[in-house]
Amino acid sequence: KVDTTKEEAFKEDALPFEDNIAYLRRLLFERDVEPKLIEKILEKIRERGGNSMKKEEMLSLSSKIMTLLVGEPQPINLEVEKEQQKPHVVIFLGPTGVGKTTTLAKIAADFTFKNKKVGLITADTYRIAAVEQLKTYAEILNLQVTVVYSPGEIQEAVNKLSDKDLILIDTAGRSHKNKAHFDELKSLVSAVDADETFLVINSNTSRIALREIVEYYAFVKDYKLLFTKLDESPICGIILNARYMTGKPISYTTNGQSVPDDMSIANVKQIVADRSEERR
Repeated sequence: KVDTTKEEAFKEDALPFEDNIAYLRRLLFERDVEPKLIEKILEKIRERGGNSMKKEEMLSLSSKIMTLLVGEPQPINLEVEKEQQKPHVVIFLGPTGVGKTTTLAKIAADFTFKNKKVGLITADTYRIAAVEQLKTYAEILNLQVTVVYSPGEIQEAVNKLSDKDLILIDTAGRSHKNKAHFDELKSLVSAVDADETFLVINSNTSRIALREIVEYYAFVKDYKLLFTKLDESPICGIILNARYMTGKPISYTTNGQSVPDDMSIANVKQIVADRSEERR
């Protein structure tokens, strides 16, 4: 027979604080939050007088702590380039299959609909039909696509789009375990010297795989985090984990294939709510 005493006590907020702490620890662990981060969150709760809290009060406080951890999203900001009168260059990096090309098309559509002049560059000449995929999106949006085949071509491609407000650069998904391919990516990033870099991560990525990704992309000193496929992920502890591991700001999230509808500036309130509340 299953003992439901503790489960009922949780519902009634009747357990001692340490039992509530155990409840929150389990809740976060089930959402694949990094164990070290879980303990930091719990320690903050203890520091703020959590011993006298009921479960709902504790969950509310944990939400506030995680909201501060996630921070304010930082989307692309074209205002910074107004005085310089030059295109704002953005490059998208990330492992194979995370959805960089579709995400880039969503952002291109969003800014096109805002009456900004957008140019597209793709260096993804390895994946079958990758160039055609971006060209299809570009035709719909009436945008120009430039294809580059080596890092040496990227700066010339950028210069040819000098009349644009925004230049978006797609890259091939590189396995960080393939040194030759990854070295080529490093050369491309160095050659373009973009104004902003986005590291695109699939929301289904485990915390163990995330550690590897973060380590291999450490050669990029300044970047923003962009999370795709939230609609395919039952848990998104990865967003908290990535913020904790990198200290980099979040930007956008995507939750489907529709261009540009299934993309938005990250909704921190929703992200935190999904992490700190029991699913029903």
